[in-house]
Amino acid sequence: MMNKLLAEFFGTFWLVLGGCGAAVLAAGVADVGIGWLGVSFAFGLTVLTMAYAVGGISGGHFNPAVTLGLAVAGRFEVREIAPYWIAQTLGAMGAAGVLFLIVSGQADFAGVGGFATNGYGEASPMGYSLVSAAVIEVVLTAFFLIIILGATSEKAPAGFAPIAIGLGLTLIHLISIPVTNTSVNPARSTGVALFAEGPALEQLWLFWVAPLAGGVLGALIWNWMEPDL
Repeated sequence: MMNKLLAEFFGTFWLVLGGCGAAVLAAGVADVGIGWLGVSFAFGLTVLTMAYAVGGISGGHFNPAVTLGLAVAGRFEVREIAPYWIAQTLGAMGAAGVLFLIVSGQADFAGVGGFATNGYGEASPMGYSLVSAAVIEVVLTAFFLIIILGATSEKAPAGFAPIAIGLGLTLIHLISIPVTNTSVNPARSTGVALFAEGPALEQLWLFWVAPLAGGVLGALIWNWMEPDL
């Protein structure tokens, strides 16, 4: 179990450092910044690389919504949910702390601002409402679980699951960065919210409730479809 938890810690650490780090450090640089497209690929690549690196140890969840969805689908032990959630959240917090140290070392540092946090209303990149944020987080997390469950099923080609999952997360970010800055992952949302300026902590509840609900929904849909595949 300790090895599994360490794998989840480091996998989630890499996801937040790579994805949020790309958003904070590289997305907005004039003329050479990677923009939303680059950030989308950064998140996808973090999951793809760590799924190959440590997925064989822990299953490569790196996300409380994925852990819950896999448990609902019968692919994960319910008694291990809480330890996984703790390891994932601590990994996200650790990465956010490292990112804060990096950002605060900039010569003209004047605060971290939004710090790649998730939000709705005034905290949404394009001003989307609470309802819009809730809907997109539930729907996209549900599809993320369907991708994960399908790519890792016995009927799927062996060895390619991390590619499908990583590209799936990339697509999810391409869709939803303008709406919520893309969570689909409560741990990712929590880590950066602890260091950010603005309403991130006040709005954090949504980015636990919606992804967890989406994870359960995706698992239920998969369980309904899978016997017919």
